[in-house]
Amino acid sequence: MVSIAYFNVFVGLDYHDCWIQVCVVDDAGNTLGNRRVPNDATCVGEFVDQVSGGRGIGGAAIEACCGTANLAEELQRKFDWEVHLAHAGICSKMKQNPDKTDFSDAHLLADLCRVGYLPRVWLPPRSIRDLRRLGRYRDQLVQQRRNAKLRIRAMLREERIAAPSEAGNAWTVAWKRWVKGVTLDEHSRWIMDEHLDNLERVSRKVREVEGRMEKATQDDPVVQKLRETKGVGLVTAVVMRAEIGSFDRFRSGKQLARYCAVTPKNVSSGSRQADGGLINAGHLNLRTMLIEAAHRLARYIPKWRQLKEQLKAAGKPTSVATAAIANRWVRKLYWEMRQASPADVAA
Repeated sequence: MVSIAYFNVFVGLDYHDCWIQVCVVDDAGNTLGNRRVPNDATCVGEFVDQVSGGRGIGGAAIEACCGTANLAEELQRKFDWEVHLAHAGICSKMKQNPDKTDFSDAHLLADLCRVGYLPRVWLPPRSIRDLRRLGRYRDQLVQQRRNAKLRIRAMLREERIAAPSEAGNAWTVAWKRWVKGVTLDEHSRWIMDEHLDNLERVSRKVREVEGRMEKATQDDPVVQKLRETKGVGLVTAVVMRAEIGSFDRFRSGKQLARYCAVTPKNVSSGSRQADGGLINAGHLNLRTMLIEAAHRLARYIPKWRQLKEQLKAAGKPTSVATAAIANRWVRKLYWEMRQASPADVAA
């Protein structure tokens, strides 16, 4: 007697704020249903159960964008599905035609999930996503603070006003006291005071966010281990924890370095051998943070200071030497974190 296998089905979800295009295919690639449903996990589950005939879900795929992580977690929690986030850019390049519709996008995701070619994106836990939002909010505040400082300096340059020596360095208490006493026209004086007040307000908010960072990660083993390195402070450690998440999700230190965008880009062709700086892919904000950390590492740790001096002696610019330190430190850090206990590197 020949037994009949109980095959699974695969689900592709094209996400929108108001609705979700749901495509269900069987293991042979036949489309069982492709319909738009309300943006609700229960509606998605009911439609899939209706067209699949009660068969098991072999996997579900949804492109990573704003809101999809929350939906993926809800589907996993309610229906125990294995939901994967997909890289939207790579999925677009894998299409067999230039047309773009919700119908075809959902089918592509379901089919890629079926054949095992889905370009997956890591789905961070809710706690990591919450920490990311905190770090990115601080980055927004720092940008606002930087803009306020630029506007203040620009007004002083327009009025050709130079700070006296007794005012000290810029942005010290004495310097800001001097700026508050500078004689300006009526409206200019009001605008300058507004910029100064805004600067104080944003600076206070930055300190408040950093206080929340300290409190949120005081029991986080990854953050505490990162802060053991001299030159790595609270903000750097928290941003790395939030954006990298789990170190064991990377296969090698090189892959982690590429994610952090501190890997050199090779632009060689034929007999021409050259480099094109750092890669443009990866997490650019994280790269900025790591480059700043590399400057401090070269200042405080003899090993990295020696490497920087060797590269500069070989004719490399300071920026290139600093980027090399960031690249090598991240690769070394990967193995240090992997050798730690699983609880320390898990998300």
